[in-house]
Amino acid sequence: MIISYQGVESFKITQGDLSLSINPLNSRVNSDITLISSSAFAGEGKGFIISGPGEYEVKGVGVKGFLSETAFSGKKINTIYQISFEGMNLAFLGALSNSQLSPEAFESLEDIDILFVPVGGDITKNGASEILDPASAYKLAVSLEPALIIPMHYDVKTLKQFLKEGGEEDIKPIDKLVVKKKDLEGKEGDIVVLKEE
Repeated sequence: MIISYQGVESFKITQGDLSLSINPLNSRVNSDITLISSSAFAGEGKGFIISGPGEYEVKGVGVKGFLSETAFSGKKINTIYQISFEGMNLAFLGALSNSQLSPEAFESLEDIDILFVPVGGDITKNGASEILDPASAYKLAVSLEPALIIPMHYDVKTLKQFLKEGGEEDIKPIDKLVVKKKDLEGKEGDIVVLKEE
């Protein structure tokens, strides 16, 4: 599995010929599967588009969507996704504004291999954060006990704070994450920072 970061909350995940996009910044996507977590993002074009809560099975990829709240871009609804892909469980929190997950989402998000978590960076006019702050993001991330944590939706300051929370200020960003299930053995909340493409 190869994971690359396009910025904000946008990721591309590929495995062989299968491609999955999450919150693409360009509305014209050519992935086999596209996940949209809030109406701040849009997707159209080729492939199967998932844009809300529910259970889906597409080309051997299992997806469960859970309703949550967001204040990002003035939106109210955010979808948290659990993705079962190539024997790994991925959890994508989207533009989560509240660190209190619904009981349904919290119970379902177990045995997470890779967690995508927003760590701050968008401030409203009154100074309040539209999404999780770095400390809340780290606390929530470790409570879900993933093998790897990938921060997203950040600026330089909030990423630095998030890495400090995790005691990993010296992490160097990588171009993309190439990972197999066996690579995750012994990992407990390791942070991986991806460079924006």
